[in-house]
Amino acid sequence: MIKGLSILGSTGSIGTQALEVCDNLNIKVVSLVANSNVRVIEEQIRRFKPEVAALYNEKAARELRLAVKDTDTRILEGSDGVLEAVTYSQADTVLTSVVGTAGLLPTISAIEAGKNIALSNKETLVTAGKIITDLVRKKGVKLFPVDSEHSAIFQCIAGNRDRDISRLILTASGGPFRGYSRQALKSVTVKEALNHPNWSMGSKITIDSATMMNKGLEVIEAMWLFDIPVSQIDIVVHPQSIIHSMVEFNDGSVMAQMGAPDMRIPIQLALTWPERISNSFNKIDFDKLSCLNFEKPDYNTFEALKLAKEAAETGGTMPCAMNAANEVAVELFLEEKISFLEITEVIKLVMKNHIVNTEPVLNDIIDTDRASRELARSFCDGGC
Repeated sequence: MIKGLSILGSTGSIGTQALEVCDNLNIKVVSLVANSNVRVIEEQIRRFKPEVAALYNEKAARELRLAVKDTDTRILEGSDGVLEAVTYSQADTVLTSVVGTAGLLPTISAIEAGKNIALSNKETLVTAGKIITDLVRKKGVKLFPVDSEHSAIFQCIAGNRDRDISRLILTASGGPFRGYSRQALKSVTVKEALNHPNWSMGSKITIDSATMMNKGLEVIEAMWLFDIPVSQIDIVVHPQSIIHSMVEFNDGSVMAQMGAPDMRIPIQLALTWPERISNSFNKIDFDKLSCLNFEKPDYNTFEALKLAKEAAETGGTMPCAMNAANEVAVELFLEEKISFLEITEVIKLVMKNHIVNTEPVLNDIIDTDRASRELARSFCDGGC
């Protein structure tokens, strides 16, 4: 069992559910990190009594410091404060659940400090997969997947030999626009895109699910987590979200992991592995489950899938450029500055103009991220 947990992104969807898991299991939460949500993190501090808490936003951190001055929690601020919180000596594990590349440098710092990582920030491996996996091996720490799809694969391959794996099969719900044509997607609204049929997630991840970029990012994440080429990773649309992923072995056997669409289940497993502990979370009711359906993904309508696989096959800094463009494009869409289909147009613009560095170091990743964001924002130059 974990001795002390640090949560990077404690006020988000995964972070709040992780704290619920910690509450159920009496896991000691020693540090919390968020961006600027003073109200929620104050409630978390009073409930879980961490020794330190940090906010990226320095103004919000000062407000929090005043709000919790009657507690023993030490409040840190800014990037330096965040890095201090995730490397805090009393934590042996860091759950990284912040969205986007904001999680990259804190995750690297935590690994450098010898912390095990429960990873829910897929962009960390998408942008810097080789750097992260090499560092994990060098430091001898453990990297546990939190995403339901990667947790499913992790469970399916446990006890099996890597050389017997034929392919990984990631399942996708299909999002709110499953079955739509490109013509129908031209007029979708932000409100419609945020209405996911199965999962309750933050806005960025929900839009990624609607474009199916989320599944493309997960393909790249799986490639690094399980050391398998992208050519051996497939996607299948499974609208019920009951089978979370599958592994096919070279004898034709397929192992699938099933569970209710409840993120607390993979979060708990990442924090307790190899132990499985009973809980009151949602369970599958097979009496009410009439069927399980599977479909091929529509790569022509949902171009983000093709772009993600293209980036993975190109390698080097291309996945980082693609991810940066996607983050900016989703932000522009949520601000109603571009249309839904223009999200992939922004990504294509950046990928087309990106000069790939095939052997990047960390500074190359940071430079690529910055330049790609600038180019993506230029899509709106002259007015969106």
